[in-house]
Amino acid sequence: MSTPILQARNVTKTYPGVKALDNVNLTLAGGEIHALLGENGAGKSTLIKYLTGVHTADSGSLLISGAEQTFSNPSESTEAGVGVVHQERNVIREFTVAENIVLSRTPKKFGFIDWKKVNSEASRCLAMLDFDIDPSTPISKLSSAQIQLVEIARALYTDTKVLLLDEPTASISDAEAAKLFKVIHRLKDDGAAILFVSHKLDEVYAHCDTVTVLRDGKTVLSDAALADHPHDEIVNIMVGRSLASLVTPERSVNTAVDPVLELRNVTTTAGHGGISLDVRPGEILGLYGLVGAGRTELAHAILGRERITEGELLVNGKPAKIRSVKDALHDYGIGYVTESRKEEGVFLDANITRNIAATTWGKLAGPLGVVKVSDERALVEKYVQELGIRISSQDQLAGQLSGGNQQKVSLAKWLAADPKILIIDEPTIGIDVRTKRSFYELIWGLADQGLAILLISSDLAEMITLADRIAVMDSFTLAGTVENTRHYDSMSQDVIRLIHAKAPSH
Repeated sequence: MSTPILQARNVTKTYPGVKALDNVNLTLAGGEIHALLGENGAGKSTLIKYLTGVHTADSGSLLISGAEQTFSNPSESTEAGVGVVHQERNVIREFTVAENIVLSRTPKKFGFIDWKKVNSEASRCLAMLDFDIDPSTPISKLSSAQIQLVEIARALYTDTKVLLLDEPTASISDAEAAKLFKVIHRLKDDGAAILFVSHKLDEVYAHCDTVTVLRDGKTVLSDAALADHPHDEIVNIMVGRSLASLVTPERSVNTAVDPVLELRNVTTTAGHGGISLDVRPGEILGLYGLVGAGRTELAHAILGRERITEGELLVNGKPAKIRSVKDALHDYGIGYVTESRKEEGVFLDANITRNIAATTWGKLAGPLGVVKVSDERALVEKYVQELGIRISSQDQLAGQLSGGNQQKVSLAKWLAADPKILIIDEPTIGIDVRTKRSFYELIWGLADQGLAILLISSDLAEMITLADRIAVMDSFTLAGTVENTRHYDSMSQDVIRLIHAKAPSH
């Protein structure tokens, strides 16, 4: 092993009712990519927040290049050469791309911001990612994937000895991920220590040298050579038990039943043109395409967040006029599990009860509009148990949960409202192996109960595993729809062929 650049020793961190880290150890050496693995709630994000000064620890120590450090805020960790790209997007949406990149060390000249250098430094970092965008572009105009790349560029802007990457490829395309890995390997060759957190084990094995595994806040495998531990062994270490292989159920959809949701030749203010598709009760319709294809924007049009300018949206065979997410749920029974769980999916500063029950207050309210606390808690407990949400109590704040458990809370909120149509956008971003499997089984179960599901995913393997049909989008048009045979090789070829064909059809 090369000389250690970062060492965390016996780190313990406790939140009310939860020991997030329990004597955790981690060593990062220069010139290597180190994987940090574990299920949701294992303590990975908490450890990164400690390493970057977001949180202090109850006990333990941190050494950078052999010198003990105590970070009381993120600026101090940055000054010490620790860069980070967090799992959730941390940008100022009112600022430009350049302003976000240089935010920690804004160039100045004679006491004033040196705008020429701001833009030149931002351009330098963007060029390292082959990200061709005007640095003066407002962040608010960028897609989720583009924002992720800006955050990576921001980490590259500082002179990092240690680069911490928390799920950096979760929201970007395969092509963008390939560019990122080129940068990561370049930094590795330059002697940087890189910590890579991902639930995509194929990526881990393709790019990482060493591995540490956390389980329930404890180190269960420390600083080991990844090549010495096969894929299945790592999975078993992560979850603490052997997992049976996922069995894809035999599914059939009654095509004689009328669609519950239908789009006819729809054009939207977001830029869609001539979109026609339908979803039947009990069917999972996959909506696939590369980042920027217009999938999430189409979901927003269904929910009234983008305006339909031409064509028809029908629910149960009748034209639907939807102006808001509230209209979609209460008037038409359409729920929406967003991909942006921290921004839209959950109320981070509210407790678990408030988050899950929020969509059901009208249903639970008594004659005087009063909701009984006992009824609310009983409803929430039902979904906590069914979805296996790991909480200390219903009074715990949603912001204290791991990303995967926040996603489960977001899903529970909509299931509690008893929708007839459910749009699920990127359900397993940042989700660990076991939780991902439980999500798959849950989605199949919901469809078996008659729920019509519109599923958006950037993971083609996931799409082929889950969907009954796959509608392929490209450049805000529908390239085509294919029946899912669940034969991965042939299906992936069919889908990719449609993306490259650029011939809208239905």
